[in-house]
Amino acid sequence: MVVKKDGRREPFDRNKITAGLKRACEKRPVSMETIEEIADRIESQAIESGGKEIPSSFIGTAVMNELHGVDQVAYVRFASVYRSFKDIDEFMHELEDLIRLRKETPAPEPRQRDKKGDATS
Repeated sequence: MVVKKDGRREPFDRNKITAGLKRACEKRPVSMETIEEIADRIESQAIESGGKEIPSSFIGTAVMNELHGVDQVAYVRFASVYRSFKDIDEFMHELEDLIRLRKETPAPEPRQRDKKGDATS
């Protein structure tokens, strides 16, 4: 069961994770395979947490962490909805943190992608 912010409980639904990832990654070079792999990892983390109930914040944070490493535009899209920024200053603060982290962390070598956005060998 997933415990929502308002206290409601609903069954874990992997499709909701996949749908949120698809929205965040729309028109981005992120393959469906990558989206499914992220959803698999998050579902596994939820199962491994061992509890019968997990807070929705656990899932949201896991999605943000995954997207941060995959596509920064998708990360910002998801974060803007998930965190419900109150104003432009909060949004700008998040972007500044992302820029700072990007400068501190060496960028991975870009992978070749086909027309669908799937990585090639």
